[in-house]
Amino acid sequence: MAELATIARPYAEALFETSRGDAAATQGWLDALAAACATPQLLQFAADPKVQGSEVFRLLTSVLPQALPDRGANFLRTVIDNGRLAVMPEVAAQFRDLANAQSGRSDAQIYSAFPIEGAELAQLKTVLEKRFGRQLETQVHIDPELIGGVRVVVGDEVLDTSVRARLQQMKVALTA
Repeated sequence: MAELATIARPYAEALFETSRGDAAATQGWLDALAAACATPQLLQFAADPKVQGSEVFRLLTSVLPQALPDRGANFLRTVIDNGRLAVMPEVAAQFRDLANAQSGRSDAQIYSAFPIEGAELAQLKTVLEKRFGRQLETQVHIDPELIGGVRVVVGDEVLDTSVRARLQQMKVALTA
């Protein structure tokens, strides 16, 4: 959704500029806000013209796992006043991209047919960091359809060494 990305960009950039020294903490409360704002019931409640912005603010802050810092509360009020709660997950994603770009890191989504933990994950992370040339923050997802191997997504780059991908390649080669 290009429109959401376009709307979210100025919010993410402004928040990033004001939190340069504290991006990790900001990312923490921003992710919590994004998760809360992704619920359809909250968005429906906030869209009701009978509901005041202060009521939406109180509801949101009451469901968060921790209190918002002053900067977070001000940011949330601005987003509510402008009617932009629906873009909060995109704001969090763009903020994470800005923070990663500044620190030379990237998020890596690892899809595997089986759980990967501990030393095995650390070894895979080391290999992937060499392959992609930067530090990676990994998150593992289980996808039994892969049959075996892993599929790694880092930004717009994909490394697919899964059995499913290899079978697909063999199918294409045999039918060509």
